[in-house]
Amino acid sequence: MNTLGGLLSVIQKLKGSPEQELRIVLLGLDNAGKTTLLKRLASEEVSTITPTQGFNIKSVHSHGLKLNVWDIGGQRSIRPYWKKYLGSTDLLIYVIDSADQKRFEETGQELAELTEDESLTGVPLLVFANKQDLVTAAPAAEIAEGLSLHTYRDREWQIQACSALSGEGVQDGMNWISSQIMNRKK
Repeated sequence: MNTLGGLLSVIQKLKGSPEQELRIVLLGLDNAGKTTLLKRLASEEVSTITPTQGFNIKSVHSHGLKLNVWDIGGQRSIRPYWKKYLGSTDLLIYVIDSADQKRFEETGQELAELTEDESLTGVPLLVFANKQDLVTAAPAAEIAEGLSLHTYRDREWQIQACSALSGEGVQDGMNWISSQIMNRKK
């Protein structure tokens, strides 16, 4: 077997021959940048985004994985329905508008309620501290402290500074997701 064939067989074993499908739920308050992030992940145009009135679903291929990402609107009237979408979730992505410091307490309460839901017990959590391109954005470390992420002992979690608009930091978050999935398969 040549080197390329050997490498390909190792890669196939790593990702488990057929492409592995994962269910990811993308949540956060309205105007946090969830849909922009989803479009960025799907390599779509991000210049015109309107508020999500229900949900968007996109399949994103990354690192040999098929990620079925559910982007659910964050308006206050929609939030009570979030829990209906949590079953069989493999990973939760929570998006925060890092520049909207007036809403940090509200977004923290929503995240705390979500992580207490039994459907999400042990489900890895990726927090995207979005809008880092704005001068008023709080640093990711400060947001992590404000959300008390260090108290989350029942799951793996990561906070990732990003700008969904420019794409900066988004790939780093995707790399973390891939490492979580690979670690779970071991």
